[in-house]
Amino acid sequence: MQKQTVQINSHTITFYESTGTGRAALLVHGNSSSGLSFRHQLESPLGKKHRLVAIDLPGHGQSQPAIEPQSLYTLPGYASIVIGLAEQLGLNDAVFVGWSLGGHIVLEASAQLPKAAGFMIFGTPPLAFPPAMAEAFLPHPAMAASFKAELTETEMDAYATAFFKPNTPYIPETFKADLRRTDGQARSGLASSIRPNGYRDEIEVAAHLTVPLAVLHGEQEQLVNATYIRALTMPTLWRNEVQTIPDAGHAPHWEQPGQFNTLLEAFIQECAR
Repeated sequence: MQKQTVQINSHTITFYESTGTGRAALLVHGNSSSGLSFRHQLESPLGKKHRLVAIDLPGHGQSQPAIEPQSLYTLPGYASIVIGLAEQLGLNDAVFVGWSLGGHIVLEASAQLPKAAGFMIFGTPPLAFPPAMAEAFLPHPAMAASFKAELTETEMDAYATAFFKPNTPYIPETFKADLRRTDGQARSGLASSIRPNGYRDEIEVAAHLTVPLAVLHGEQEQLVNATYIRALTMPTLWRNEVQTIPDAGHAPHWEQPGQFNTLLEAFIQECAR
């Protein structure tokens, strides 16, 4: 796994690339996380076979904080960075994978990625406007941290804990460190961007995609409501159903990397046909 940087729209963006050279996937992390959340993909046999690239979004991980937070810490702003990275790295025909916030970002970016082989989202309930938050998300107290600029250590611990299945005995330090590093304006800016014309109607996006859409869901997810997702119209839904990953919560790519990587590899291969 190699750490590299690139300039996109005057922003210094960090990304991590696996050693594989096979068909590519661009991995986009969640709120207050980083590309290192995909370590179990980048450093796995999957990463040695396929070209996997994981971005640190602006204000997250090792990437530069936003120069103009009001415009960049939004779904269109983040999407512009993902599109820019894809263009610079020759990933326009990759599979685009988004976890949580990352899933919303790849749906936002999809119209400007006409050569994308497919899209995979997990921990991401597609939202219309106004967003049906009470239906799309489960009533978990940690959700409030998603949009708060300043978090206490207790709040950060609770938020990171909610990423995993209930009663997980140990929360990886990677997730706590990422929370501490994240620019707080990224969370508060995201909240203020949820407004009319502030993002694309993701339910409409999912209903009109012309390439495969894979939707994964941790069986013991604490934040996202699977019933809501399964009720959506998604004509290109991969394998015609949401793929449930047993013994995992909101972060199945970390909790159950073997199962996750098997699904991702199968999706990459089937999108290549």
